[in-house]
Amino acid sequence: MTDYKYDFVNVRVRDGIAWAALNRPEKRNAMSPALHYEMDDALARLEVDDAVKVVVVTGEGGNFSAGQDLKKFFRELERDPAERKKAAAAANRWRWERLYGYDKPTIAMVHGYCVGGAFMQLLACDFAIAAENATFSLSEVNWGILPGALVSKAVADTVLPRHALYYACLGEPFDGKEAARIGMVNYAVPPDKLEAATIELAEKLMKKSAAVLRATKQAIRHVRTMDVAQAYDYLAEKGKAIKVADKEDSYNTGMRQFLDEKSYKPTFEPFRLATVDQRSKPAAKK
Repeated sequence: MTDYKYDFVNVRVRDGIAWAALNRPEKRNAMSPALHYEMDDALARLEVDDAVKVVVVTGEGGNFSAGQDLKKFFRELERDPAERKKAAAAANRWRWERLYGYDKPTIAMVHGYCVGGAFMQLLACDFAIAAENATFSLSEVNWGILPGALVSKAVADTVLPRHALYYACLGEPFDGKEAARIGMVNYAVPPDKLEAATIELAEKLMKKSAAVLRATKQAIRHVRTMDVAQAYDYLAEKGKAIKVADKEDSYNTGMRQFLDEKSYKPTFEPFRLATVDQRSKPAAKK
């Protein structure tokens, strides 16, 4: 198994799920340049690790992340523009470019504080589950600054404009239940059920064809910025690409299991994976 050893990120891989946890618990996982470099490296490696099917982004010590470490990321780099630019590139890369286009499904598991800059990785992940008592806060207005990097854009794209304006302009905290109500996370659960709920979602995702799941999540993300004609063309080509890259031959496998074998109900469950070698076998008699 691949060895992941970092100072400010904890990575563990178990049963197909990689848990990538920010590890500065004494700072509520506020993000330093060193943490950004390590998380960027970890996610790049996890994306090509065959033992990993789903990646969960979370934090150690009871918190998701208190945002950027103002001292480490800003004040200490004020007179070092080269290092600040390098740190900003790593921060933006893993929190957005890398996660937003990730080949594997990603889940943000939020507990404790999720503040400011942490909204980037929260909203770049494909899915998010929060503890009901988690604390979300876009507090930048209280510091006299904007929700920077891509936070404002990500929030505005995720929730209704009234919600985005309210929480960005007032800087008031809200809990996991409210985050679910406004669409910031998929759902909220009691704190003691958070990890179990995350595992349950990950296990559901792992039952899908990896190629089709990857193409579907990419399609949903990209068509949002297309007009109708562009979306028609893009989705047609995306459908063709699946058939080239899909080792499970999902379309024909699913059709066979549904029409010939009558072995599953697509409305409620995925077809059985690893069945390509059975394509030449006759359908089972009913």
